[in-house]
Amino acid sequence: MAGLRLSVTLLTVIRWRPRRDEPLATPSRADAAAAMAWAPAVGLLLGVVAAVVLVVADRPLGAGPLTASGLAVGSLALLTRGLHLDGLADLADGLASGKPAPAALDIMRRSDIGPLGTVTLILTLLLQVAALSQAESAGHGRGLASLTAAMVTSRLALTWACRRGVPAARPDGLGALVAGSVRPAIPVAVTVAALAVAAAAVVISAAAGHPLGWTLPLAIVAGLGAATAVRRHAVRRLGGITGDVLGALAEVAATVTLVVAAMGPAA
Repeated sequence: MAGLRLSVTLLTVIRWRPRRDEPLATPSRADAAAAMAWAPAVGLLLGVVAAVVLVVADRPLGAGPLTASGLAVGSLALLTRGLHLDGLADLADGLASGKPAPAALDIMRRSDIGPLGTVTLILTLLLQVAALSQAESAGHGRGLASLTAAMVTSRLALTWACRRGVPAARPDGLGALVAGSVRPAIPVAVTVAALAVAAAAVVISAAAGHPLGWTLPLAIVAGLGAATAVRRHAVRRLGGITGDVLGALAEVAATVTLVVAAMGPAA
């Protein structure tokens, strides 16, 4: 339970404190590994909450797909304190600087956001809202399915990034705590399970006359592939991963998953 508690605490605004008779302690490597293994489950929780916001705002309240999508994406920013978005902007500034790894890491540590980080942040949010709106407009639950898949995929990207063999860019910080802590079999198993669930949902929905669209499993693969490409580039440039890199990977995976899931003919 320590790993699950740490995962929820790191990835959401929820403050899950230990019992009164349980002493506070610095997270161990085992707790960090468990936290990153639980990350897709936390993504599922976030996806369900945001999907409720999307569906309620669009249908009973009549806000429309675009406004409802903006509210859903905004709720995710609130639920995560905007940390992943901040990591995306910081990574964009660091990589775009063209400076050696130590200087790039110093840029990423700063509290301000540069021009490229700002543009990256704005375009990412616009793409997320636009893609989710397109999926929601298609009907038959495609918006709900796309959003849930995107959140699971985005946190699964963290599990992949923390597998053994991926180094940390700094000797301290979140990256140092979680880098290389996850056994490779865990992200493989979760990925297979996520793809199986997505494929089953597509088949069942088509048989029921409410097709979700064949792009849903492809969206998961595309999201993980995009996160892998960004992670490899970050490791080459920075020497490893940091907390900012992990946040950026989550946003990249979520955005690509939403964009691909929204593609295809209308349901």
